[in-house]
Amino acid sequence: MSTEQEATERYVDRLLGEDADLARVHATIEAKGMPQISIASGYGKLLTMLVRMSGAVNVLEIGALGGYSGICLARGLREGGRLTSLELMQDYADTARGNLEAAGLGDRVTYLVGDAKDSLAVLEKEGRKFDFFFIDADKDSYPHYLECAIKLGNPGAVITGDNALLHGRTIDADKNGPSVLAMRAFNETMLGDERLTGTLLPAYDGLAIAMIK
Repeated sequence: MSTEQEATERYVDRLLGEDADLARVHATIEAKGMPQISIASGYGKLLTMLVRMSGAVNVLEIGALGGYSGICLARGLREGGRLTSLELMQDYADTARGNLEAAGLGDRVTYLVGDAKDSLAVLEKEGRKFDFFFIDADKDSYPHYLECAIKLGNPGAVITGDNALLHGRTIDADKNGPSVLAMRAFNETMLGDERLTGTLLPAYDGLAIAMIK
């Protein structure tokens, strides 16, 4: 990351200021020894805005971690809206739930714990449909998660995916590991698939955004 980009991101973070609920998430994650890989603050605020602007009632999150993105998504929900969050690990889901409850948003979220692929298959079998998706889980599975989102999405649904640049590895021709190849495929589909209209924001670690046609 260039010094200029780092300075730009720090500037944005300063403008956004301190958020007690989100700071609590960071503190909880640190206290529990969880990885500090929550979405960047600038993109977290963007998630809230996108959910609100899209009028989403049903939101699906793949990867809860400590609840940072969950708070951002739930804040944008319309009255009566629901966030369904998929998380592999029970202790992470419990941590996320605690942080959403502390933020006064616990009544808006349901956690499904286990392999996200299995949970997605259940949601499809149940005929569930969603208006907004946020993908931030194991990178190797991003292409699969995207296909599931397209199947589960209502027309006009918004799909977002964090870490689209993998800290520069996505654009490095010498990097060709499984996660890099999966992310390249994900980005190419988000921006080039005829079923979607999409773009990729290059700040922080990259956020891919698409809308189902």
